[in-house]
Amino acid sequence: MGIIIRSLTYIHPDREPLFENISLTLTKNDKAALVGNNGTGKSTLLQLIAGKLPLSAGSVNLSDPAWYVPQHLGQFDTLSIAAVLKAEQKLLALRAILSGDVAPDHFTCLADDWEIEDKVQAALMHWHLEHLDPMQLMNTLSGGEKTRVFLAGILIHSPHIILLDEPTNHMDASGREQLYDMIAASKAAILVVSHDRTLLNLLNITLELSKNGIELFGGNYEFYREQKENKLNAIQSQLDEQQKSLKQARQKARDMAEQRQKSEARGKAGGRSQSLPRIVAGGLKRKAEQSTAKLQDAHNEKINGVSETLKQVRAQIQHYQVLKIDLKNSGLHQGKVLAEAKAISYNYEGNPLWQPLSFQIRSGDRIRIEGRNGAGKTTLLKIITGGIQPKTGEIYVAGFSSLYLDQDYTLIQNQLSLLEHVQQFNSRNLPEHELRSLLHYSQFPAEVWDRKCATLSGGEKLKLALCCLAVSDNTPDVLILDEPTNNLDVRSLEILTLAVKEFNGTLLVISHDRHFIEEIGLNKHIYMQ
Repeated sequence: MGIIIRSLTYIHPDREPLFENISLTLTKNDKAALVGNNGTGKSTLLQLIAGKLPLSAGSVNLSDPAWYVPQHLGQFDTLSIAAVLKAEQKLLALRAILSGDVAPDHFTCLADDWEIEDKVQAALMHWHLEHLDPMQLMNTLSGGEKTRVFLAGILIHSPHIILLDEPTNHMDASGREQLYDMIAASKAAILVVSHDRTLLNLLNITLELSKNGIELFGGNYEFYREQKENKLNAIQSQLDEQQKSLKQARQKARDMAEQRQKSEARGKAGGRSQSLPRIVAGGLKRKAEQSTAKLQDAHNEKINGVSETLKQVRAQIQHYQVLKIDLKNSGLHQGKVLAEAKAISYNYEGNPLWQPLSFQIRSGDRIRIEGRNGAGKTTLLKIITGGIQPKTGEIYVAGFSSLYLDQDYTLIQNQLSLLEHVQQFNSRNLPEHELRSLLHYSQFPAEVWDRKCATLSGGEKLKLALCCLAVSDNTPDVLILDEPTNNLDVRSLEILTLAVKEFNGTLLVISHDRHFIEEIGLNKHIYMQ
């Protein structure tokens, strides 16, 4: 009972292979995390398993139909909640029968599932969606509510195979806790793509997808990180050995060159003194030159071999190491009042989004803005930055510069190429070769510099945004993060976490990612009710 994948290959419609010859088996009670860099095909692999995409080669065999919770939910906006729950036809049939329509087709469709309406209502209630009508369209729901609808389907159908693609995106803290409890209690085979470290540590298997295939680690994410750290240390030792070998080989080559020069000098001196017949001296000279040339070629071959190995080892280290990008610090003195609110609120369609709030933001504060889905957290950020005014109450906002990073990275201008984008932020007038070096350091190889930013993944947009900040002379006084960890792979999340953790300016954060929140070191909270 579970998932069996044999020699699976997927090739994009443009004939670019994404991955090849992947094999994998998951059985009942296996709970696996699928990790890997953005662009390696994690979501595509889930879609292939779920039967949403055609296989290029290989096979996928499931013991039972899988319940698939996709990452992107906008495509379901024209469907009803009941349709997403795969219960719409049964509900319509039941309602027709109860209204007196006894056509045989209704009974066939219902298939004696007389409790379908109760099951749907119970599932929605479990996920705190009891206020929704099953026939309501999905486009009327928030992102978090849409995800909860898909998760409610698990209670209705009790699947033996569950596929989850970034299920905690858009989910508030209570929703995440429910999801963690569900996964812990489930007996199904579960495969999860996520950047949520708390969720990843609930899973007993970690699978890493890369261009080299899929590698299985028999443990949760922390175990996987330890194994990767050990591998990095081993590669670093290998690098040190190769550098030592290269240094020795080059020294040997220099010593040989010096010996050759001395031999040639002695040969010339011997020739001048006529201590040897000319024909004998010439033969010895040719032999010495041939012997020296062979040794030189051997050493050059060794140097080239060691250099190539060194290049490969350095590439491996770059793959494993977390990119470090420093965010410069603001020049504002600590404690300066940047914003002060007195009983502010904001109305939407005549209804207040939150109870009146009073707070003060000072330079150096690291503040988390907390509240349920739909509480108006993003709206509050717009008020703090002066974008809109509160409907009630008063707010004082001092002059300060800010950098806003949201989950869609709207800072990035999609029509520009990567190099053009970095050039646009180059207020320090760095020479172009330094910009190219920074792009390379930020893990953008030369062949992608002319790509349009619209083609970048979420993690790539994050790295480009931080790269642009590094070349800019405009250090933000306030760094604003609005659900920045959504759509990131774990590696990109580590880059963001490290950069934010070491930023000493003022920080405003909206995030439901528990691990991210714990790591970046917050000291104040604004609660929205």
